[in-house]
Amino acid sequence: MQPVTNLFAMALAVLLAGCSSTKSVQKNNNTQVVNERHTVRAGNSKPAPGIPAYGEIRFEYKGKDKNNLLIYLKEPIVVDVATKPEKWGYFQFPAILRRTDGALAVKWNLTADAIEAYGSNQFGSAVSKDGGKSWQIERVDEDGGSLALNNGDYINVVTPKAIKVEDLQLPEPIGKGMDTYAKTSSTFYKLHDLPEVRKGVYLKRLKKDSKIWGEEKADLYDPQAARYSFRGLFPVLFWGDMHLAKDRSAIAGIYPGFYIDEKGEVDPRSGVFFYRSEDDGHSWKIQGRILYIPDLQLDTAGNKRMGFTEPAFEVMPDGSFLAIMRTTDGIGQGPMYSSRSTDIGKTWSRPEVMAPSGVLPRLLQLENGITVLASGRPGVQLRFSTDGAGKNWSDPFELLPYKNENDQVSCGYTGLIATGPDRFLIVYADFNYKNKKKEIRKAIEVREVIVSKRK
Repeated sequence: MQPVTNLFAMALAVLLAGCSSTKSVQKNNNTQVVNERHTVRAGNSKPAPGIPAYGEIRFEYKGKDKNNLLIYLKEPIVVDVATKPEKWGYFQFPAILRRTDGALAVKWNLTADAIEAYGSNQFGSAVSKDGGKSWQIERVDEDGGSLALNNGDYINVVTPKAIKVEDLQLPEPIGKGMDTYAKTSSTFYKLHDLPEVRKGVYLKRLKKDSKIWGEEKADLYDPQAARYSFRGLFPVLFWGDMHLAKDRSAIAGIYPGFYIDEKGEVDPRSGVFFYRSEDDGHSWKIQGRILYIPDLQLDTAGNKRMGFTEPAFEVMPDGSFLAIMRTTDGIGQGPMYSSRSTDIGKTWSRPEVMAPSGVLPRLLQLENGITVLASGRPGVQLRFSTDGAGKNWSDPFELLPYKNENDQVSCGYTGLIATGPDRFLIVYADFNYKNKKKEIRKAIEVREVIVSKRK
């Protein structure tokens, strides 16, 4: 999780997805009729705002390739508001989940966005027992992103506290990297040579018929992976999404992923690694990788970036895997890329630019066959796909207004949860919310969205 940078020097030779300077919108019985406006154009371009959807509004979206939609975005509902101005990292990075008792819950970060805060587990939280219409502040111990396993257990990844390097017996380093935000170097070590406390995957497990989550450490097998230390601390990060493949094995698509090649040299640019568990999460073996390959025509700063981060990973209806990844970093706004696998994540297509910007993409499949993509920065965007594969996407719908690509109106991180066959809730942070005293404060907001295919 990183702050917005004021540097934005991405020169694009060709820019896809939402860069048209004209709109095609008509009003019809309180419904806006919108024609798809994706264009391809040359020149130095920046992310252009998508279709405004700031308050309650209905759309009839006429897309190409039969991507035609009826969309109803309801008014934002405020979950909680900060009582004072907050620094970056605090009162943001929200997540939404359904507790085991069926209630909806939202959690948000109340610590610094820094390695020193990893594992501190300081959150604000609220609960809704009426489907998201109203929220009450309440402690929530459960986390979003839990995976239901074949044996009836649930697991979730835990980020433990980083350990001081001086307190570890580390092997010889194999390389250096650079954090483009902090402008500070990191040091790489072979995963398999690390002490036990920095190997493996830390998990929480809720066993079948139990009500108590327990913590454990699973084995991780990957002889060509590296982990790193930074600012005198050594973290264990296994961030991303987990799903069950069609063969019912568990697949995790995670970052950061640092690859050690056949010469023993580590690539300092992060890729996305996929691990498979066939024993209900007790051990994980490398399945495949998406190594960082930038499109230098669409992102001339691509070779200077930190690589692929914050992957959204989903198993599509046909059994194929879809991954969408962030590249925005301290260099400036970077494009989102997509990649696909048709062999349970063993091999992946060459990553392709699918949007000019975006952080922490989130994917959600609805029962009606529509796939939802949320991302942010600048602002917060929603996109929709009806092709069952996530190849063709609608124009972005903007949930928050912003002036330019550096306007910090939100952290851009979102959470999604389905609430019916054709509807879902999205949670996000609004940095420009005005309280009763007209003071600008950070707020956590939830919106219900109903979307269906237009016949």
